[in-house]
Amino acid sequence: MERITPSAVRYIKLGAGNHWFDSCRQHQRLELGHGEVPHSLVSTGDWAAVKAHCQECLGKSAATATVFTRELNEFYTLGSDCLWITFADGCLWWAFAEQDVDWLGGDGEAHGYRARVTRGPWRNTSRGGAQLDQSALSSALTQVAGYRQTICQVKASDYLIRKLNDEPEPLVLETRAAEAALVKVAAKLIPALHWRDFETFVDLLFARLGWRRTSLVGDGLKDIDLALEQPATGERAFVQVKSRASQRVVDDYVTRFRRNSNYDRFFLVCHTTSGDLPSDAESGVHVWSGQRLAKRAIRAGLTDWIVQRVG
Repeated sequence: MERITPSAVRYIKLGAGNHWFDSCRQHQRLELGHGEVPHSLVSTGDWAAVKAHCQECLGKSAATATVFTRELNEFYTLGSDCLWITFADGCLWWAFAEQDVDWLGGDGEAHGYRARVTRGPWRNTSRGGAQLDQSALSSALTQVAGYRQTICQVKASDYLIRKLNDEPEPLVLETRAAEAALVKVAAKLIPALHWRDFETFVDLLFARLGWRRTSLVGDGLKDIDLALEQPATGERAFVQVKSRASQRVVDDYVTRFRRNSNYDRFFLVCHTTSGDLPSDAESGVHVWSGQRLAKRAIRAGLTDWIVQRVG
């Protein structure tokens, strides 16, 4: 699929409560109501006459007649390069539509009164196939779903187009680059902590992450530097704090963890390792070191604390 570059973007509500959406998906079309405004009149493009009809024949106020006329105008005149979006089933859906408008008639229950054929099916995925979950999108975009009429411009169109093209926000890229640089520096700072400060750091880290301590660091428990409980889930964990560790050390403590049925998780936290020491989170084994440890320290807001102790 080529990059999505619409000439215009519009949100459309496909019937009251979007209840025409299934019809639009099934028949691959864009549907609009305003059934009391004749297709023959709208097709002339005499928008002054359309507005007059809304006021004089339908008894609409000048403000409402203006809105109805604008919506009909845009539905009939926006080109096939206009991007149309709507929200349904927890997702954002989008389509382009051919410019010709067909009169469907009916009573407005099963489908709209008029329609444009879409160029392909309605999609709820980006160009690269990522699902466009409404809950994962910025409120700057999703708030348009609260529009009380039928068709409106999308103010967050730049954001929308980036999402459809799987293109990150420039400021997000800049932020991620800055975060990566900070992680590298933090991974160098943490090994510079005195061993007592390192133990205090680990204690603070788990507290910031929501774990509740049930034993003090160095409290004399065999094989355990820190015993923890997660109040939200009831999980219990024990932590072993090491300045240095190898795979042999990890394997030794994992064996002890497997033999101890009192704990759901085991954390080995060290600032210097011999090679890469992988975690096995699914089985409850977590090894935090290097940049993995630095990322958690930053997200827990401990950067300043580390700098003060090292500096």
